[in-house]
Amino acid sequence: MSKLKKLVIVLAVLVVAFPAAAFGYVYMKLNSIHDSSVDKNILGKNNYRAENGITNVLLIGTDGRPGETSSRSDAMMILTIDGKNKSLKLTSLARDTYVDIPGHGKQKLTHAYVYGQESLLIETIEKNFELDIQNYATVDFYSFMDIVDTLGGVSVDVQQNEIAEMNKFIKWDTYKWNTNPNKGPMKLIENPGVQTLNGYQLLSYSRIRKNDSAFERDRRQRNVIQGLINGVKDLPVTKYPSLIDTILPYLKTNMKPTEIIALGGKVLSIGNNELKQMEFPIDDDVHSTGHIINHQTGWVLEFVPDSLDILHDFIFLNIMPEDNPKLK
Repeated sequence: MSKLKKLVIVLAVLVVAFPAAAFGYVYMKLNSIHDSSVDKNILGKNNYRAENGITNVLLIGTDGRPGETSSRSDAMMILTIDGKNKSLKLTSLARDTYVDIPGHGKQKLTHAYVYGQESLLIETIEKNFELDIQNYATVDFYSFMDIVDTLGGVSVDVQQNEIAEMNKFIKWDTYKWNTNPNKGPMKLIENPGVQTLNGYQLLSYSRIRKNDSAFERDRRQRNVIQGLINGVKDLPVTKYPSLIDTILPYLKTNMKPTEIIALGGKVLSIGNNELKQMEFPIDDDVHSTGHIINHQTGWVLEFVPDSLDILHDFIFLNIMPEDNPKLK
């Protein structure tokens, strides 16, 4: 069975989509998700690129299953709340990126979480990508279907070449994994186009990996986050309590309730929930190369150090990669 693709969605929903009034309601509940285990020196020091008015939050999705004692970070994204340029940005970090993991040598980025969970993953990202992470949120896979169904589904644009893989996973796995007694009979995907998917359908969409590239998989993850944000934006206030109760048990973050509320205020001041998107390393066979290191390590993606300038321009200067003269 192929590895489940976890989508890091919960912090994006909490911070980006909730209106300020909702934070008053959830203040006490937010305290239950505070995680104090991460080394505060890593998050507190500004050893790399950082700017006032720009907050970078690492969103982590783990691939753990019940009974497992360790897991990898199967999805890693940087959510940038850019008050300077009034912009929200989401950067996928490819899990197969070949990096130097402190104390463990050169390996795939996804392995850092196995060795040292959030602390080592954050340290690895800061060192290799030369930017500071101020906050993080981690979510596990099993929250996904419940959150989507609480929203009444999420809209995404399904491509023709994605339908067969989606239906395969629905029939083999995801329909059975959905334990909601009200899930109804199995519904397969019949046509391409923009459509509202339920929890097990959207989970199948997020798992697609073999009919195209890892970059396309990451694109689907970002599309789902945007769809979730749009879904929360349109959610009636009366349904906030049930959504909050669904989300919180699966989430942990270093942020205290006051910090989440303050960050939510920054998002509201931006006034636009549309996410600008980027993938790093850059997939163009110039700024990165994919190859097999050895049998044990397998396929990795190595980036050219100079391409970090393009990542930094996106996060700190609000320059989209396709508009960056460094790519031309």
